Amino acid sequence: MPEITMRLPVPRKAVAPSAPRGGEKHLVAPGDTITTDTGYMRGHGTYVEEERLVASVAGAVERVNKLVCVKALNSRYNGEVGDVVVGRITEVQQKRWKVETNSRLDSVLLLSSVNLPGGELRRRSAEDELAMRDYLQEGDLISAEVQSVFSDGALSLHTRSLKYGKLGQGVLVQASPSLVKRQKTHFHDLPCGASVILGNNGFIWIYPTPEQKDEEAGGFTTNLEPVPLSDREVISRLRNCIVALVTQKLMLFDTSILYCYEASLPHQIKDILKPEVMEEIVLETRQKLLDLEG
Repeated sequence: MPEITMRLPVPRKAVAPSAPRGGEKHLVAPGDTITTDTGYMRGHGTYVEEERLVASVAGAVERVNKLVCVKALNSRYNGEVGDVVVGRITEVQQKRWKVETNSRLDSVLLLSSVNLPGGELRRRSAEDELAMRDYLQEGDLISAEVQSVFSDGALSLHTRSLKYGKLGQGVLVQASPSLVKRQKTHFHDLPCGASVILGNNGFIWIYPTPEQKDEEAGGFTTNLEPVPLSDREVISRLRNCIVALVTQKLMLFDTSILYCYEASLPHQIKDILKPEVMEEIVLETRQKLLDLEG
């Protein structure tokens, strides 16, 4: 007979209010009036009706000088040049790979935009084109950077830096791109013994922290050594913590993930996904973040 888990309702804990600084940003629903001031410029997620600026999507209002736009709370990824993304190869084409990056259109990784194995610098030849499937094939996960945005919104990627390339052993977690906080770096070696790549596109890669950086691989060799049980437990705990943060709509960045990991330590890994445990550790994480800001 399968095990049945029963839970009783518990009262919610109060948490200090987290009002945004400046009081400018607020949430709107489609059809809500953002402003009646005619001096504002209309941005994404807005339209003008009877001299009123109205929201066309549900999200947070963002103001940059006179430009007003609404950033959707749950939407496809709209890439910007310089963004770090985690993607999956979906197709090998002539001199390019198609990559799924959680955006409206597949992204493109050109053969000329990748490092050759060994970091060799030369023009790509017909032999390189024939060997494309040896570098990357369907189903492979990669980390890359947005190089440019085409007129239709599709992204052109590159992996020319040695920190980008093919991803080996680890766990992929998918979240809304709006929950990933923009930072100077999206590669983090956490003190708990694992590393994360926080893709701006909402794809998050958790993997064991490498003992030494392989600078000669050119981003195409993957470590296939067995991962120790202790590392797998850390990765599993981090994965469940990130799922909890995503479920409770808390921003994802290195500090919030680390605080959530520390708050989850009294609980077993599988228990983190229980609703009452999830709520408890995320409330503790949110309170720590508020204390840090204060």
